[in-house]
Amino acid sequence: MSGHTQPYEDRMKKTVSVLEEEFSTIRVGRANPRVLDRLMVNYYGSEVPISQVGNITVPEPRLLMIAPWEANMLKEVEKAILASDLGLNPTNDGKVIRLNFPELTEERRKQLTKDVKKKGEDSKVAIRNLRREAMDAFKKLEKKSELTEDDVKDLEKEIQDLTDKYVAELDKKVDAKNKDIMTV
Repeated sequence: MSGHTQPYEDRMKKTVSVLEEEFSTIRVGRANPRVLDRLMVNYYGSEVPISQVGNITVPEPRLLMIAPWEANMLKEVEKAILASDLGLNPTNDGKVIRLNFPELTEERRKQLTKDVKKKGEDSKVAIRNLRREAMDAFKKLEKKSELTEDDVKDLEKEIQDLTDKYVAELDKKVDAKNKDIMTV
C-alpha cells in the first residue's frame, strides 16, 4: 500500500527541508554564514551566491569575514549585503568585508519568533493540503475500482499518520528556532 503514499511523503519531507533552509537564513545574534545563502552578486554578468566568489569565515562569534578571491568583487559583495534585508552594515578594508552581528533587541527577537511561527504554520498548511490531495487521489482510485474500500481506509490511516509525523516535526523545528532566537 505505501507505494501509494510514498510520493506524498516525499513532498512532506521536502516541505520540512524547505522550512529548515528558510530558518537557516534568519539572522540571530550570532554570526552564521548561512544568512548569506540567498544573497547573489554579479560575477561577470552572472548572478551567483556570495559563497562562490570568496571565503566566508567566522573569526569571532559575532563576526563574519568575507574574503573575495578577486578584489573587484569587494564592491559587489558589499552592494548585495546593503541591498538585502539583513540589516547589517559591512565594513570594507580593501581586502576583506567584515560583518558585525549586533545583539538583537528584545523587540526584534519577538518579531522574529512571530515570523518563524508564521513560516511554520504555512508549512503545516502545505502538509495538510498534501494529505487532502492524497485522500482525493485514493477515492478516485476506489471509484475506478483500482482500490477496495478497505485499501482506501488503510491508505487514509497511513497518510494521516504521515501528516501527524511531519506536523510534529515542523513544530519541533519551530520550537528549536524560536529557542535559538530567544537565547541571548
